[in-house]
Amino acid sequence: MRRKQVSPFSFVLEELEDSRLAPRLRTRPMFGSLGVYIDEKIVFILRKKQDTKTLRDNGVWMATVPEHNPSLRGDFPTSRPVELFEARGRKGFSGWLNLPENEEGFEEAALRACRLVIDTDPRIGKIPKSRSSERT
Repeated sequence: MRRKQVSPFSFVLEELEDSRLAPRLRTRPMFGSLGVYIDEKIVFILRKKQDTKTLRDNGVWMATVPEHNPSLRGDFPTSRPVELFEARGRKGFSGWLNLPENEEGFEEAALRACRLVIDTDPRIGKIPKSRSSERT
């Protein structure tokens, strides 16, 4: 597994590395954050930036699809849409829910999300659109 940058919220990676998914786990820097993949599926983005305008979006972003948002928000009451996307009117990014680092119980919620990934809960994770297919 390659890691080019120090991981924010390293306990998330440790939880996944200590599971049966470890051989399939990989990370990738993206947008100043760290994407977490199981095989070809992105499951999380770990984000911790010092930009004062977007501090509220720091945390663990769960990759999902919009139809799973109500169910996941029920399981993770402190989760919310990524405000950075909403503020820019980017409706296509409704497939992400943020577990904000500044909420009480953040670490426990993130670890619970890891356990759902380990248990192959279909609500977390999606195959990103290919960049090459977007260009054609």
